[in-house]
Amino acid sequence: MTVSGRRSGRPSVAGLIAMRPGSRTRLCHRPLTHPAGKGQRRSMGERDFIALVDGVHHLVKAPIVLVRDRLNTHVSHAMRELAAECTWLTVFLLPAYSPDLNPVEWVWVHVKRSLANLGVVALDRLEVLVRNRLKRPQNRPDPLAGTGLTLDTPTSP
Repeated sequence: MTVSGRRSGRPSVAGLIAMRPGSRTRLCHRPLTHPAGKGQRRSMGERDFIALVDGVHHLVKAPIVLVRDRLNTHVSHAMRELAAECTWLTVFLLPAYSPDLNPVEWVWVHVKRSLANLGVVALDRLEVLVRNRLKRPQNRPDPLAGTGLTLDTPTSP
């Protein structure tokens, strides 16, 4: 998700939902502010997404099965290298144009709707509002609601 604050910079947030059967579901996110000006990056790059995935791995202390959409930075060469190098990471890509299958999409809809029609004067105030809005769905009981997907506990052979 990206929210634009034209003159003073631009905040971005990358997030994922960490789920494990029998454990609390968590919304993990990494906010970043991009400076204003020509030639400056206006969104998150591969390194930012790698840092998020690595941070979640350290948080959950378990292997990760990552289900991603096909955003260009998610399917880049650097991301494919990360998946190949990390034995604790398995990546599945969602079909193209399928936001209804991506549980984290509802988070961005919630945040964007809650910020609609707000006039924010300063970028730091916008950052506070975004962080505040991200706390609300932090422990949503059913993060897969509306996707038609379920989280099944694998059975032992």
